[in-house]
Amino acid sequence: MAETTMIFKSILIALISLTQCEAFTVDLIHRDSPHSPYYDPSQSRYQRLTSAVQRSFNRVHRFKTTSSKSPRSDIINSDGEYLMKYSIGTPPIASLAIADTGSDIIWTQCQPCIECFNQTLPIFKPKNSSTYKTIPCSDRKCKSLYETSCSRTRKNCLYSETYGDGSFTNGLLATETITLDSSDGKRVSFPNLIFGCGFKNGGIFDGGESGIVGLGGGTASLVRQLGQGMFSYCLIPLSDNKSSSSKLNFGDSARVSGREVVTTPLVKKEPDTYYYLTLEGISVGSQRLGFSDKESGSEVNGIDGNVIIDSGTTLTLLPSELYGKYEKAIRGLVKLKEFKDPRAVFSLCYLTKEDIRNIPDVTVHFRGADLRWRYENVFVRISDVAVCLAAEASTEIGIFGNLGQVNFLVGYDLVKRTVSFKAADCVKS
Repeated sequence: MAETTMIFKSILIALISLTQCEAFTVDLIHRDSPHSPYYDPSQSRYQRLTSAVQRSFNRVHRFKTTSSKSPRSDIINSDGEYLMKYSIGTPPIASLAIADTGSDIIWTQCQPCIECFNQTLPIFKPKNSSTYKTIPCSDRKCKSLYETSCSRTRKNCLYSETYGDGSFTNGLLATETITLDSSDGKRVSFPNLIFGCGFKNGGIFDGGESGIVGLGGGTASLVRQLGQGMFSYCLIPLSDNKSSSSKLNFGDSARVSGREVVTTPLVKKEPDTYYYLTLEGISVGSQRLGFSDKESGSEVNGIDGNVIIDSGTTLTLLPSELYGKYEKAIRGLVKLKEFKDPRAVFSLCYLTKEDIRNIPDVTVHFRGADLRWRYENVFVRISDVAVCLAAEASTEIGIFGNLGQVNFLVGYDLVKRTVSFKAADCVKS
């Protein structure tokens, strides 16, 4: 889902062509890292965590949207999502966008603005770029998004995107050169990528980002347009974001391989933007917790595509029935004094200054893939004296959030339609 003068100092780097790089790697910087433009030193890390968790619940509304070489790109977490640095146009202009697995379109604010939110970086001026081209209504590229129309005067393709949280963007659909910066100092440019040049934009934005880079499954997403059909990421624990960064990978460098890899199929559902998985249950210790058939009361394996895997949501939000069983099982095995979260964000917390010792084994059962969680996936510390279960109940679709994915290499293969997981130390990878 761009450089600010504070943290993204421009470096003169030799531009290499896509045909010269077999892999491309870029840092993902957490929103609350001191390296992020959003870092607020006045807040404690627990306050920042609570804000991120609250954004998880807001993030659910986003899923009600109405509308052979490898790059790897920088990402910064913003409002429970990640931000991605890139440059657009010729000459390249720095941009900072939400990298969103829950969106397809690549869009940035453009001059002249009819309505634009405040952003830190200069707003892109398409008239100053030699590679900017509008898309005619007759071009099949105009059909790459659901919400497109035709301008009355110049017959150019218009786009419109509205999100469930109230955010929106409207403008011209065009093509442009997009350049990604590698964490090893290399740069790779991709010509003629479809993007939205937004002249009327608004909603819940912090003023640092310029727009969105869609990493969803639709044809207009960055993943699809690069023609690679795969990407992966490795997310570091929140406690390690002061000195390290997460990684986002494309193409060959995105492959997840080895003996310890587990793989689950992606479920095809509408809209094709989102990545649906089938969650069959969770094991806590020796207890296998599943779903019950409402008529017979017998255990079933869950409905196909009952969860969305999403790196932009902090908590894992489980279907209500399963969450109730999960919380009960944890409560039955962890014998510590419970703590009532004063902010009423977390349902199950314990008083302890240290990490909970000898926690029960927790395994998440996706179809064909058993994912064994570690401590940092199960519990999250909210203060010096309390830890809480890093999951909550959802009355809507379940979401497998980023705390559940921490210290796993998570790979998406859109050709084979699979998601693969491999335990990793993402700080060192």
